[in-house]
Amino acid sequence: MLVQKLLVPIHYTSLANTFLLLGANLGDRVQTLGRAAYLLSERVGLVVRASGLYETAAWGVVDQPAFLNQVLLLETTLGPEAVLDLTQITETELGRVRHAHWGARHIDIDILYYDQQIIQTSRLTVPHPFLHQRRFTLVPLAEIAPDFVHPLLRKTTIQLLEECLDEGEAKLI
Repeated sequence: MLVQKLLVPIHYTSLANTFLLLGANLGDRVQTLGRAAYLLSERVGLVVRASGLYETAAWGVVDQPAFLNQVLLLETTLGPEAVLDLTQITETELGRVRHAHWGARHIDIDILYYDQQIIQTSRLTVPHPFLHQRRFTLVPLAEIAPDFVHPLLRKTTIQLLEECLDEGEAKLI
């Protein structure tokens, strides 16, 4: 049984929108992403939008199986660090073992945005620092939030996608 203490169990009184990127390239990828979305809806907040599932080649370390990726938009009353705690608990519960940076994994959950906040702590950087460089992130994000404006770069998701130099294909399954 997984027992882990939330480091920052802060609840806000208002709702915040958080965008999460889910990725999996080991095991039953479809089932894992579905289970992750369910657990996140139970733990973090209401899933108000979900992209389709996109198959993409691995990024960073390319000698590994293809990923399935999906972006979720959740409404949450949790603070960003509590969201991080719960995404990491969910990753561990679904079989994530951190061996190698950008290595193969059963599940990866990244916080892309937390409202329009800019967060830089020892544990968390939001917006996600590589978001604008990764087609596998931008394509599903553009499906559900084409006009969302990156708070640092001041560009919409569509503009970021048009300018993205990553040539990797994101194929809707």
